[in-house]
Amino acid sequence: MTSPDAYREIFSLEGKTALVAGGAGGIGCAISAGLASFGASVAIGDRDDEQASAAAASLPLNGGKAIGVGFDAVDVGSVGNMVEAVVTKLGRVDIFVNCVGTQIEAPAEEYSEADWDTIIDVNLKSAFFLSQAVAKTQIAKGGGKHIHISSVRSALGIHRGYVGYCASKGGMNLMIKQLATEWAKHGITVNGIAPTFIRTELVAPYLEDENFYNALVSRIPLGRVGEPTDVAGLALYLAVPASNFVTGQVIFIDGGVTACQ
Repeated sequence: MTSPDAYREIFSLEGKTALVAGGAGGIGCAISAGLASFGASVAIGDRDDEQASAAAASLPLNGGKAIGVGFDAVDVGSVGNMVEAVVTKLGRVDIFVNCVGTQIEAPAEEYSEADWDTIIDVNLKSAFFLSQAVAKTQIAKGGGKHIHISSVRSALGIHRGYVGYCASKGGMNLMIKQLATEWAKHGITVNGIAPTFIRTELVAPYLEDENFYNALVSRIPLGRVGEPTDVAGLALYLAVPASNFVTGQVIFIDGGVTACQ
């Protein structure tokens, strides 16, 4: 029989290092705090260096370190420089979490080329090149974990102007499966978390619309929107050794939405 200590160890992140891209946002902050609470050293990467550093300084450290690094998620060179800076300061990246994302709403028949390019670049292009930059540092060190924040809209349409967002997140889901397949031989697991609406600044305007909110909650069997800590809990599981045999999966955290649609 496995000892209690062994079970505790598979849920520990002591001695591990994590990079959370987009870590100064609502979901990113919650995930970063969870990783730090479980003993990891955490690097928060965000577009504003001061904001990233401030978010890092607020983390509840439990034996690890915290740093903030600014970078441009759609500039491949900037992405590489950021990852290199994190490795220089923390030694390596064991866990990579991608919380970078945005949304531009417009009817599909009016969607502009510029808006399409922005959404694909921020939501999909950056996801790949962030993972690529981190994987290059992990392959020589025996592996690591990648966790991407996708969306329930990667699998479901919506009666609003989400064509760019849905396409980018759908692409992300298949990217996750492909990277998991290619990098398994290097000991790298790649998984995704696909939430429904989570209470963050990004979706605040939608949740403040009473008609939209009531219609949204009525379709969620658990009767509420998600909170950042709901996502953080699943991210922690995918980050700790307990999930070492889980890869290529996109897990929907949606209060039951995809169970009944």
